[in-house]
Amino acid sequence: MKVHGQCHCGDIRFEAEVDPANARICHCTDCQTMSGSAFRTGISAPAETLRMISGTPVRYIKTADSGIQRAHMFCGRCGSPVFSSAIDENPTRYQLRIGMLKERHELVPKAQIWTKSEQHWLGEIADFPATETQ
Repeated sequence: MKVHGQCHCGDIRFEAEVDPANARICHCTDCQTMSGSAFRTGISAPAETLRMISGTPVRYIKTADSGIQRAHMFCGRCGSPVFSSAIDENPTRYQLRIGMLKERHELVPKAQIWTKSEQHWLGEIADFPATETQ
């Protein structure tokens, strides 16, 4: 499936090919911190399918508790996280942030990782009071 992504301000624009079955939720504490939320949703894209249309993301190298390093790319203007990859000069895959994709409503996560860090209240979210707008 072809997807189209952009940051909040529109400076970074890209497209890629993904398999919708690979959409997942990550509950690790790094994803919570870097997303400013309880989890982050992502989908893997083969590197050869990623095409930058405009802009150049800023690169931040994060070293995990395990010692493994990941390159996190984000917009230098609006700060939107765009994707991550191995720190190799030519990574084989990119982990796209589903929230950046126009087709996000079609990319329903099929798996969860790092559930040991999941926020305890997520299972109750359907019972929270809700309004359609602010």
